[in-house]
Parts: sequence; structure tokens; C-alpha cells
Amino acid sequence: IPTFNRAAWVVRAIESVLAGRVLPEEIIVIDDGSTDETAALCEKYPGVTYFWQKNRGVSAARNYGLAVSSAEWVCFLDSDDTWCRDKLKQQCIFHAKHPEIVVSQTNEIWIRRGKRVNPMRKHAKPEGDIFTACVPLCAITPSSVMMHRSVFTHTGTFDERYPVCEDYALWLRVAAQYQVGLIRENLVIKYGGHADQLSRTVPCMDTFRIMALEEI
Repeated sequence: IPTFNRAAWVVRAIESVLAGRVLPEEIIVIDDGSTDETAALCEKYPGVTYFWQKNRGVSAARNYGLAVSSAEWVCFLDSDDTWCRDKLKQQCIFHAKHPEIVVSQTNEIWIRRGKRVNPMRKHAKPEGDIFTACVPLCAITPSSVMMHRSVFTHTGTFDERYPVCEDYALWLRVAAQYQVGLIRENLVIKYGGHADQLSRTVPCMDTFRIMALEEI
């Protein structure tokens, strides 16, 4: 769970994981230089390992989390999102049934400014060989992903040069090499519309999408 000055939200994210029907082996919060009460709140949870780093961006935070984690399978959860109770359980069942698939995601519920909104048809989650679907838009949501950590050996981790679209760049590399599974249930709640949402803070996002396409 990467976070930056989102004390109340990161608590909501942590509690959504702890409320799950299956608990992860480890819950790691990477604080990307927060100056609010994030540290004090996170340290109240005995099942959470908390790390602080100087502000370097979400890619560096996720990569730090990967470096200090030890579990065979890795999930990400943005600090402004939450998991539903069956999220981890359903993905564990899926990968047990499909050992040949080492990356999966779930469907999700979108909340914008406190109201549920319906994704457009173009946002429907693809599955299988999804590289083509990943080109026009980011087709994988970090908060819904489960990946075997061996994947990063072949694709690399999040590119820390990207202030935004870092996930888009990674998913292009992942989808070029791996089949992606899909659990069709809505198992993540994705919140948006707030002022500090990354996509709202960096102008000319397409610059970074183009950079990712050139590199792939």
C-alpha cells in the first residue's frame, strides 16, 4: 500500500484488507514522505509493517514495497481504494485452479465524488492475451492485481521516471509476455475525483503514455 498524506484513507484501505475472508501473509505500507499522522495511525495495526521514505513518487514506493516483501504472490492497493471481503480469497482460488496463469485482476466498483458511476464499455476488463486492449488505455487496475513475484524478473518493476502512467507502462510489458486472468466479480472499490488524485495533478499525461509505447 503506497501512500502520501492520506492518513484517513490509508486507514480505510488497511481495514478493508484486515476485514477480508482470507488475510495476506504480510501487509506493507510504504509512506512516501507523509507529514500528516499516517505513521501514528498505521503503527496501531499489529499486522501492518510500516516503512517511511523521502518523497519519491508512487513508483518508488511500490518498488520499495516489493523489495521488502517476502511473499510468493504480490498484490497492490492504492491508499484511496479498498478491497471487498472476498477479493483475496477469490484470487487465491482462481490461481489454484489455473496454475499456468501468474497475473490476474478483478472487476471493480467506481465511486466518483461520493457517488457510484458506471464504467463505459471501453473500460470492460479484458482477459487472456490482452496486450492489444492495453494499448489505447490502462486496462489493468493496480488495486485489483495479484501477481507471482517471478513476473517482475522478466518485466522489471515500476519505472520511477514516470510521475503518472507508471502502471500503464508496466502493464504493457506484462501483457506482452503473460496471459492475464480475470475474476468477474466486483472485488475492489476504486475511489476518484479527489484533488490529489495523481491523474489530476500532472498535466499532459499522454506524454508518458507515448513514452511507454515508444519503449515497448
